[in-house]
Amino acid sequence: MNLRLFLFVVFLMLLPYISEAQNLHTQSKRAKKYYKEASIEYTLGNKIEAELILIKAMKTDRNFIEAYLLTALIKEELGYPLRAIDFYKQGLSINPNAVADEHYYLAKLYLKEGFYTEALQSFKKYLSFSNISKNLKEDTEFQIQNCLFALEAIKHPVAFKLRNLGSNINTKKSEYFPSITIDNKFLLFTRRLDRQGKGEQEDFMGAINLNDSLWRKSFPIYELNTPFNEGAASLSADGKTLVFTVCENFGEYGNGRKGYGSCDLFFSRKKGNIWSKPQNLGPPINTSHWESQPSLSSDGKSIYFVRAPKRSQGQSDIFRADIDENGYWKKPVKLNSNINTDKNEESVFIHPDNQTLYFSSNGHIGMGGTDIYMSKWDNEKQDWGKAINLGYPINTNKDESSILVAPNGELAYFASDRKEGFGELDLYSFKLPKNIQPEKITYLKGVVYNAKTQELLSAQFELIDIETGKQIIYSISDAFDGSFLLTLNLGKDYLLNVSRKGYLFYSDQFLMQKAYESQDPFLKDIPLHPIAIGEKVVLKNIFFETDKSELKKKSEIELEKLISFLNNNPTIHIEIQGHTDNVGTASYNLKLSIARAKAVYDFLIEHKIESKRLTYRGYGLAKPIADNQSEEGRAENRRTEFVVTKI
Repeated sequence: MNLRLFLFVVFLMLLPYISEAQNLHTQSKRAKKYYKEASIEYTLGNKIEAELILIKAMKTDRNFIEAYLLTALIKEELGYPLRAIDFYKQGLSINPNAVADEHYYLAKLYLKEGFYTEALQSFKKYLSFSNISKNLKEDTEFQIQNCLFALEAIKHPVAFKLRNLGSNINTKKSEYFPSITIDNKFLLFTRRLDRQGKGEQEDFMGAINLNDSLWRKSFPIYELNTPFNEGAASLSADGKTLVFTVCENFGEYGNGRKGYGSCDLFFSRKKGNIWSKPQNLGPPINTSHWESQPSLSSDGKSIYFVRAPKRSQGQSDIFRADIDENGYWKKPVKLNSNINTDKNEESVFIHPDNQTLYFSSNGHIGMGGTDIYMSKWDNEKQDWGKAINLGYPINTNKDESSILVAPNGELAYFASDRKEGFGELDLYSFKLPKNIQPEKITYLKGVVYNAKTQELLSAQFELIDIETGKQIIYSISDAFDGSFLLTLNLGKDYLLNVSRKGYLFYSDQFLMQKAYESQDPFLKDIPLHPIAIGEKVVLKNIFFETDKSELKKKSEIELEKLISFLNNNPTIHIEIQGHTDNVGTASYNLKLSIARAKAVYDFLIEHKIESKRLTYRGYGLAKPIADNQSEEGRAENRRTEFVVTKI
């Protein structure tokens, strides 16, 4: 069946609605004849022809309401919203009470164009009719709230000044869906390109940051790009993992990729400077439905994404999936009603603080279209809090589809088709108002190396919340260059453990719970010592009560790491050594250091480490490793360590 015949069949089905039985508001047979002809042309997709015929109908009867209203619909569909409004107004002014639904459609058009006062009046007029559609009535009540919100928001605009990212990023084509590493050094985004006469495709582009306002020339990520569409990507905090969306094209996903239907999420890992072949994330994340818009948490333990029944069809919601203790994705869970509504949620972004979620929705009260919202994690309820609209003019009467908030929380990025841009969609940045910024974070960055040979190493990282004992991040430094990058939330104290088979582990701490406000990163290269007699480890996370030898409860995290090390290396013998600063007498400090070393020894014995493998000794103030003239130096000298005595 050809298209014209198909549309004609559709028209026949609609014929009762355009017949005389419709009770058209005209007595002119000629005007009715024109209207029917125009309706047929409109149904067949010939909108210009339909409009020309409707002009004849309106000239024949200048009070022909339906002719004006159908002309308004055609003008709207042809992309002339202001002219459409004029025709709606002309038609409805003839007899405002003759038709009901068109007041609703006029109100929606007013809302779309940002005429909130007029939209409010038209919505209220629609509600004055009896026997109106239940669905339209519910939507009208919702849109009235949008109008009231928008009118108030415009009175109290938030600070908003856009800056184009420049010609090294933006082109005459569209750039969108940015993602950035936590050190703000690497930007990845999607660019829409021509396929040499075969339509368009989406490719990944990357760019290196020179400073806060300048990016190097962007370059294609060849290992990931195919003639198919790759887009909507999320970089891990360290820039080593990429999760992105691939949509099927006649059942194909490109380069032999296999999918589960519609759009799926794929991932790739970076080794050195090369991205691995993308792999499908698989069930339970991917299904026969539409999965897209991924966002990885900075700890790598969760992924947020959007799921809908089919691409561009049906209600879309935001889901979250977590990794279990074996490294497999659990079944995704739909976020609560503070986030998801009975309309569409999309373009989710979890900030590296893991406490702040940004997303777009047309189901929350806003400016009338799709707006961007923020939600904070509620630690007491262990769930996401109420959605907060980012305000005007970040949100407008148009659709705002996505946002990326920089790791420092002060800068945000999004795509827009502004007149002053380079072409279609460009990437812009702007300063985020303080009340909608995420929590403060910083990061730890460096390389792991062999302390003897300087060889760069791959090693396992664990970042643990000292107060709760909860593992915050588990990661592995890059096998090619030994590099690592870990996110640190301000306001917490962390234990860091770095380990590799055949080496002593490395212990460190980052105390940021009190009086630490700087977001300056920690730049630290970590030496790992091969296991050998005489090598030692300072146990930086062993804590005692002041002037006492009782171990604090939070010391058990570090002690369990030591027990694990000894169990994994059953031939090793160690001496536990206690040291103090120079406050107090030498004899007092010697006695205290012996008691503290013995407390660690006793803990290990209680946890089934053989006593023949352990000795302990106190050195008091005899072996300082820092200046005792400052509090910082004295803190370093107050330490517990162990030395390898036999292997």
